[in-house]
Order: sequence, then structure tokens, then C-alpha cells
Amino acid sequence: MVAFLREPRVSQFCRFKVGLWMPSKLVVVKVGTSGITARDGNLDEEEMKRLTDQIADVTRQGNKVVLVTSGAVATGIAELGIPAKPNDVVFQQAAAATGQSVLMAKYRELFKVHGLRVAQILLTAEDLSNRPSYVHMCNVLNMLLKTGVIPIVNENDVTSVAELRKKEGYKVNFSDNDILSVLLASAIGADIAIILSDVDGLYTANPEEPGAELIKTVEGITSELKSSLTGKSKLGRGGIQSKIKAAEIATSCGIPVVIANSRRENVIVDIILGKAVGTYFKPQTPMPAVKRWIAYGASVKGEIHVNEGAKKAVLEGSSLLPVGITKIVGYFNEGDVVSLIDENGCEFARGNPNLSSGDLNMVKGLQQNQVHRKLGTDKPKEAVERKSIHLTGEEK
Repeated sequence: MVAFLREPRVSQFCRFKVGLWMPSKLVVVKVGTSGITARDGNLDEEEMKRLTDQIADVTRQGNKVVLVTSGAVATGIAELGIPAKPNDVVFQQAAAATGQSVLMAKYRELFKVHGLRVAQILLTAEDLSNRPSYVHMCNVLNMLLKTGVIPIVNENDVTSVAELRKKEGYKVNFSDNDILSVLLASAIGADIAIILSDVDGLYTANPEEPGAELIKTVEGITSELKSSLTGKSKLGRGGIQSKIKAAEIATSCGIPVVIANSRRENVIVDIILGKAVGTYFKPQTPMPAVKRWIAYGASVKGEIHVNEGAKKAVLEGSSLLPVGITKIVGYFNEGDVVSLIDENGCEFARGNPNLSSGDLNMVKGLQQNQVHRKLGTDKPKEAVERKSIHLTGEEK
């Protein structure tokens, strides 16, 4: 296991009193499209300078920062000078390809003033779904940070094919940079994730409504909280629901989150100093690294449907055996992440199967001795081992 897959400590980051010494932090900062572009989609160079100046400042204090940035599509549309076509996937991807080069050139220029180098990392859902690729990505980020480089991460819109998400049994792990940022934070064991947006944080109601108040601290994310949220940026894909989902993922992995306004003066510096900025989401007890990847990092490649007895056994901490499997949905390989589905069609767990969908189709419902006759004695007796199962309790 690489060093970056360490277990985050729940109390590792809290809001410190100003003036107290603080150890260096590993920080993931996500900035949305609205935070670095003007209304016409062109880059807002003044805001980008403020952002990079702050990151340079906290880096000089000994902190390590990974920047997750949106804005490539909007920048590309402005660069091409063609009206936006939001329903045209190929156009959106062409705009992203055009805008990404403009975006990185500006980041390089601005960080170079501070003597900092940058590295571009473009990721797709598949990059995080494959465990060896996931670990290798962590190693690369580790090396970049050790050498003083600022990793700048974005979703690879050019190669992220939407049709992949329509396969039967397939569930994508992220669909915007809010989620991507906290998946990265979990992968590298960050001390805090900062999600910068066009709002000051989470409010008791729509911020434009009279009487709406900023919520300074969220102890835990409830279903009532999630169902009460609305709102989405005009230029970006992520809305407040996406940010709360991101906060839920990060805090369940033991990582605190702050959602704040990207255009607030010294927003990043003040958050690192422990000042009360935006909305602070308290971390929960973290789960083991592999289970974090199963729960959130990897896309779900298929489904294993089980009977009530098998579900009960899994919920009580046992492995899943072929005898309890009733149906296989989708096509997946050994080691992919799949959903475990009960008789009501609800997902109750996710796991890493020891067998491919083809092999499981051959042995579903069979006893162990029958499985060995079908596949040979060298195959594991468990379809999914208990150490590779994460309970979700979520409906399909």
C-alpha cells in the first residue's frame, strides 16, 4: 500500500484559533467554472491571479495543495467564438479540448510568477475504477507534491464518453469536479477539501430569499438536508446538491470539508488559518482505504442479485457465496466493483468479486463442490469476500 493511501485521522484538521502554530496540511482545493470565468465564459484573469496567489501563499507556509479546476468547456466555447450547444456531446468535448490548453497556459503563467511549476492531470471515471491505475495515480500525485509541483486536475471531458454510463448495471463514480475533488482527497489522504463556489456556503434556504442564513457548521449530512437543496450554476455542471454529496463522501472518509465563495478575499488562506469561513462539514470516523475505494472511488460495473438468505449473511459480516446468487447483470471482470442487489431490487452493498460475470453466471446458485467441478479447485470459494464488501443500505 502506498503512503498516500494512509488512513486520515478524524481530528487531524479543525478550526484553529488564529495565531496558533499549525502543522503543514495536505489540501485539495476545487474551484468551479464561475470562480475563474467571466459571464461571457472568458477567463477572469484577476480572479485566477487571486486564486493562484493564495495557493502560492499557503504553499510557502509548508502546505501541499492539489488544485481541481473546472472551466475548460466554458473557456473553450469563448475561445472558439461559437454559440454553446449544451446537448451536443461532441461539441462540448471539442470545446473542452480547446479550453483546457488555454486554462493550463494561464495557470502556468500565474504560478510561474511565484516560482512554482504545474502539472496537468486529466482523469476519467475509468482511471479511478481500475485499482492498479488508482494506486498508480496516487503515486504520481505523491511524486509531484514531493518535488514541489502543483498538480492541476480536471475531468478528461474529451475521452469521457457519456454512453458508457448507459450500460446495464453501470453506475459512474463521478459526474462533475465536486465529486472528483473529494475522491482525490480520499485517495491521497488529504487533511481537508475546500470546495469553492459562487455562494458563501450552505444556507437555511435559497440565499436570495429573505431570512436565509448561512449554516456555519454541519455536524452530519441527513436525508432531510439533502432533499431540501436546489440550485445550479449556469456555466458549470455541479450544483449545491453535488457539493453536499461531495461533502458526504469526504466526511465519511474522515476528511473535513469547507464550502465557501471563491471570490471572498483570502478565502483559502483564511480557511487554512482556521478562521470561520463558509460552511464547515465535520469529519466522521473513516473507513479503511480499500473500502473507501469500493464505496466511492470506483464506478460500479455490474450487479450481483442475491436471495434473502445471502443478504442476511452479508449484513451479518459473512462473505457472499455463489449458492446465494440469483442473477448477474452487466459484464465485469474479477476485481471490478459491483452492486449487491436484494430481492426487492435495492442495492445494499458494493464489493470486489473474485470471479468475472461470465464465471458467476456459470456457478450462480451452486454449492461449493459444484462450483469446483465447473471452474476447478484453484478458484476461490467466495464470490465476494467480506473484506471486500462495503454496506451501503441505499436503494438502487
